[in-house]
Amino acid sequence: MSSQLLALLLLLSTVAVHHLPVATCNSWCVALPAATHEQLQFNIKFACSYVDCSAIQPGGSCYYPNTLLDHASFVMNIYYNSQGRSFQACSFGNTGYIIDSDPSAESCIY
Repeated sequence: MSSQLLALLLLLSTVAVHHLPVATCNSWCVALPAATHEQLQFNIKFACSYVDCSAIQPGGSCYYPNTLLDHASFVMNIYYNSQGRSFQACSFGNTGYIIDSDPSAESCIY
């Protein structure tokens, strides 16, 4: 392979890598509204085995809104943050997605 072709391949590879989507500091992982009750419960159980989920317990700062979707979103986001905000850390079996607007509400700060 010629050195010019090799240089071109290296340049194109570098450009391609720098254009891959990357989660930013202004990103949050939340649960898909279409996820089933069972999937959301599984996500909470999974995430809470790795992170502190006391905020979604009664009296916690994120107990309200008291919905399964909100609780799952909150703990999925904590897990996502604990794993370096990687896309894989928000997958949750394709029931999570990354957003760029802060989902915090009232006393529940994401």
